[in-house]
Amino acid sequence: MLRQIAAVTVALLALPLAAQAQSYRCVGTDGKKYYGQTIPQPCLGQVIEELSPQGMVVRRIDPAATAAQRAAKQAEIEAKKKEDATAKEEQRRAKALLATYTGEKDIENARQRALEDHQKAVKEIEARVGTLKQRHAELQKELDFFQGKKKPPAKLEEELKSSEIDLKAQESLLAAKQKEVDAINAKYDDDKKRYIELTRGSSK
Repeated sequence: MLRQIAAVTVALLALPLAAQAQSYRCVGTDGKKYYGQTIPQPCLGQVIEELSPQGMVVRRIDPAATAAQRAAKQAEIEAKKKEDATAKEEQRRAKALLATYTGEKDIENARQRALEDHQKAVKEIEARVGTLKQRHAELQKELDFFQGKKKPPAKLEEELKSSEIDLKAQESLLAAKQKEVDAINAKYDDDKKRYIELTRGSSK
């Protein structure tokens, strides 16, 4: 009888200790419950309950939410880095712009210098395109003369084909040069707009 009473007493005394030792709890993938003062290995990736010393649930740790929070925090850090880099680059460009030009007239003069060679090239290519179009029309007229009569000379057909190739090449080159002119104008338009913002804004 005394032995039974002693065993019950030991068991009852052990209950608070067991409760104090249960800091984390979860249900593993195998459906079993796991307890531990640190997060048990089977609880990784599962919903975990943090327990008080009395065995009450203090909070729930959702691994999916935690991963999402980490991803959101990382995205926030990356966005801040990008924002800072953009602001730093903008400051550098503004400083360089103010150091390059003394006024809006300087910007227009620089534009004209940058455009000079390109505009000259455009005119030269346009002249070549015009000449090639005229020659192509003449060759096509000669070829039309043979339609329904007899086979045109091979030399005429070859010359016409060569004329078409040359014309397409010059037209492509002209389009490329015109794009370069547009890009130069766009650059100096941006420089002028930004210069006005910086100078007139700072004078207020």
